[in-house]
Amino acid sequence: MENRGSLQQLVLITGDIITLAIVTLIGFASHGTADTAGSRMLTTFIPLVVAWFLVAPFMQVYDTQKILDGRQLWRPLWAMILASPMAAWLRGLMLNSPILPVFVIILGGVSAVAILVWRGIFWLAATRIKRVNG
Repeated sequence: MENRGSLQQLVLITGDIITLAIVTLIGFASHGTADTAGSRMLTTFIPLVVAWFLVAPFMQVYDTQKILDGRQLWRPLWAMILASPMAAWLRGLMLNSPILPVFVIILGGVSAVAILVWRGIFWLAATRIKRVNG
């Protein structure tokens, strides 16, 4: 049973990172700079991932008891809403530039929805697998 929990956590961590990478790509694409951004994307992606992994454990988004409880899907949503100001602040430090409030709002909103969608998909798949395997 513990192996299943560890596997679920590994899948969630990997999926979270991929989701944040997609959010970053979408952000640059929405500005028409995805094809020329290259390593500049890291100035958004790295702070977003760091902030997520600093906040997420406190919101218990990797707790194996809460992962499969559909009523707990609010946890990753709020974790990202809390992580986004930190991500913007870290990005501002990296770029030595001011942080625009609208950036924080958009980054937080888009990232929170993306994490919620990903976690919802995971929850649906995991509960179906649990029903099939008993």
